[in-house]
Amino acid sequence: MGFQVENLEEKNMVKLTIEVSAEEFEQGMQKAYLKNKSKMSVPGFRKGKVPRQMLEKMYGPAMFYEDAANELIPDAYAKAAEESKLDIVSQPEIDVTQIEKGKPFIFTAKVAVKPEVTLGEYKGLEIEKVNTDVTDEEVAAEIDKAREQNSRTVTVEGRAVADKDIAVIDFEGFVDGEAFEGGKGENYSLTIGSHSFIDTFEDQLIGKNVGEEVEVNVTFPEDYHAENLKGKPAMFKVVIKEIKAKELPELDDEFAQDVSEFDTLEEYKADVKKNLSEKRAKSAEHEKEAKAVEKAVENASFDVPEAMIQYQVRQMAEDFAQRMASQGISIEQYMQYTGMTADKLFDDMRPEAERRVKNGLVLEAIVKAENIEVTDEDFEEELKNMASMYQMDVEKIKEMVDDSATEQIKKDVAIQKAVKLVADSAKEI
Repeated sequence: MGFQVENLEEKNMVKLTIEVSAEEFEQGMQKAYLKNKSKMSVPGFRKGKVPRQMLEKMYGPAMFYEDAANELIPDAYAKAAEESKLDIVSQPEIDVTQIEKGKPFIFTAKVAVKPEVTLGEYKGLEIEKVNTDVTDEEVAAEIDKAREQNSRTVTVEGRAVADKDIAVIDFEGFVDGEAFEGGKGENYSLTIGSHSFIDTFEDQLIGKNVGEEVEVNVTFPEDYHAENLKGKPAMFKVVIKEIKAKELPELDDEFAQDVSEFDTLEEYKADVKKNLSEKRAKSAEHEKEAKAVEKAVENASFDVPEAMIQYQVRQMAEDFAQRMASQGISIEQYMQYTGMTADKLFDDMRPEAERRVKNGLVLEAIVKAENIEVTDEDFEEELKNMASMYQMDVEKIKEMVDDSATEQIKKDVAIQKAVKLVADSAKEI
């Protein structure tokens, strides 16, 4: 196998022309034949026993070309990529340029390579100070959440539906006078003001009484997931069957004792404020890091190849699909439920993908410029952090970490050191 490297006009894009010998191509053809022969039948031969020469005479050798190419390309590309010493940062764009029995197999792989980064100022940067004060209103809002969690739902009698109530309803929707699929429900508990139903549906129930039949007129949004309902006016026949409301506990010492380890409401409030302050300080630290790195990226000069961003987008989409699968939802189901498309998902992920790529390139350049090293102690500490995160024994984590994972972990730790260097040196104004 041989290869040639050609720099393309598009910055940081390279084309590898890879040639696989005729002998290796013949081996790939034979593997393709062995893979497919059990499916082949020709009169006069038992199924799976047709000689390759007979098949090629009848149908031409091209019948095995695609499988032979798929057999050869991965290893040939991987070998060429390694021997070229190129720092490849995208999936290859493969194009077959010669495929013919008895001749070398030739294909090209267009790839993005890591761009050179020219660092600007990245130490002593001026960034806007993050406010870490916790107000009394925020403390009250946090306590109200606890009251909501400890509330009880009671049936309301003698009054009409009001905002924040839970209306138990039967409903059926009609478009152009016809009932539509999915537009009917019985004994549905709808929280007024939750905006879980479209348009002004919930608002039109306010002031209505139990037993009352209501005609609710709404318009489906233009981006609604059901194609046949997008932008359509609809009428729902609704029956109010029951009105419920949340009854919050009194804000007193007894409440504090029920939801915390404190005896008085004042002690509980002080603890809530302390916890909010700690969270705010931690959040402010992350925000400071993000702002400092963003400014360092703005001060640097480099050209990011589009293929590198697209590769990051695909990785993020795969991670998202895996997270959905862990919740028992396939990516196809998610798109069906939300009306999302693959193109829109990629478009939505692109800004974050671009940010990650740019941040990574600049931080790697800072690691190099500052000669940042990861010590054995740093590595051990990171393994302990991983063990704590995954609630596993650190020795078990060590067993799972191979050489490749070790290198990645050390790279991640070095990047975090670079982030800390940039953030710690920044001046808040």
